[in-house]
Amino acid sequence: MLTILSYTMIACFMYLIMSKRLSPLVALVLVPILFGCLAGFSTALGPMMLDGMKMLAPTGIMLTFAILYFCMMTDAGLFNPLIKLILKLVRGDPLKIVVGTAILGICVGLDGDGATMYIITTAAMLPLYRRTGISLQVMATVLILTIGVMNILPWAGPFSRAASAMHVDITDLFIEMIPIMIAGLGWVIFSAFWLGLKERRRLGILTLDNDELMDQFTEFRLGDWRFLFNAALTITLIALMMLNLMPLPVLFTIAFALGLMVNFPTLKAQKAVIGKHADNVMAVTSLIFAAGIFVGIMSGTGMVKAISESLIMVIPDSAGHFMSVFTAFISMPFTYVLTNDAFYFGILPILAETASHYGIEAQEMAIASLIGQPVHLLSPLVASTYLLCGLLDVDYGDNQRASIFWCIGTCLVMFVAAVVLGSIDIYN
Repeated sequence: MLTILSYTMIACFMYLIMSKRLSPLVALVLVPILFGCLAGFSTALGPMMLDGMKMLAPTGIMLTFAILYFCMMTDAGLFNPLIKLILKLVRGDPLKIVVGTAILGICVGLDGDGATMYIITTAAMLPLYRRTGISLQVMATVLILTIGVMNILPWAGPFSRAASAMHVDITDLFIEMIPIMIAGLGWVIFSAFWLGLKERRRLGILTLDNDELMDQFTEFRLGDWRFLFNAALTITLIALMMLNLMPLPVLFTIAFALGLMVNFPTLKAQKAVIGKHADNVMAVTSLIFAAGIFVGIMSGTGMVKAISESLIMVIPDSAGHFMSVFTAFISMPFTYVLTNDAFYFGILPILAETASHYGIEAQEMAIASLIGQPVHLLSPLVASTYLLCGLLDVDYGDNQRASIFWCIGTCLVMFVAAVVLGSIDIYN
């Protein structure tokens, strides 16, 4: 019964937000409460919801100060050189703008963090999209596709979870994943080209004056000490993120405080900066804590465990030789409905244990489990997706409908690459 309720709850949630019957915030709170009551946990829901909110609190704090930090740096003119370079290269061609978005996203996404990539890339590209009339949904889809691949880097969460769960060497796993990721990025560039071509046919090529797009940005000089300080602070921040020397919420809080003090030294200026970007912050953090209720009820009622057990039960013994193929395909829907922790530490070890009886090695299972990550980025449990939708003012349900098949395409391309390269053996 709990298993049926679990799947029904997820289907109901997706229907309500994709049909726009409810906003994501309302659906994240009310849908799990309703199904939690139906499952007989009405008196125990309070502690469950609080546990879920506590679980996501560090993410909410991190995103709060990450948004404030990068928006502040945009106001201070840190990204103006990058914006000028992009303007010179892409001009008013929608095709070049969309492909440029993908390339910029790949470069910025080298830190493996979706929130950082979204903030920096949208800050650089949003003026161009608004001036040319290119659909902001196109930008959202391209950026989700991009981070869907870049999120598999070793210093990102999914990779380390897969390596830890399978007890495989991170270096060896990464070396084998590199060509698979390159194939995935090839699909990202192709998708951006296709979407950009459609926008070029719809809008044509515009003649733009670079100065008109730069009017909204603060003047700066490369030799100015504040610019040099901002660049050094941002590089240090990203380096510390990649080295994992300090928790992200702490890093962004400290970096924001330092940047605010240097760039906006007066109390009035500091209040103005925070007030200017408060809407973006609240739009995202409110959804994060609402998602905490969703996660808390799913975990506390045992829905996550019920989904995991139902998956294992439906695997026939005859499918043992194809367990890595099976894992690659189920990693798409199950990393969508479950957290990465639940999938990699709850389901993957069980699948790997079964696969080992058929001679399938742990590293092959780790690779297969990472194939579904591009779809995972659309999950309602992924905080950075709410940030992207908020920054671009794109409806969450519309974004899922527009991006889901492109994300599945990335997974399929990576799967084919893994098979061709022998990383996943379909002839085991």
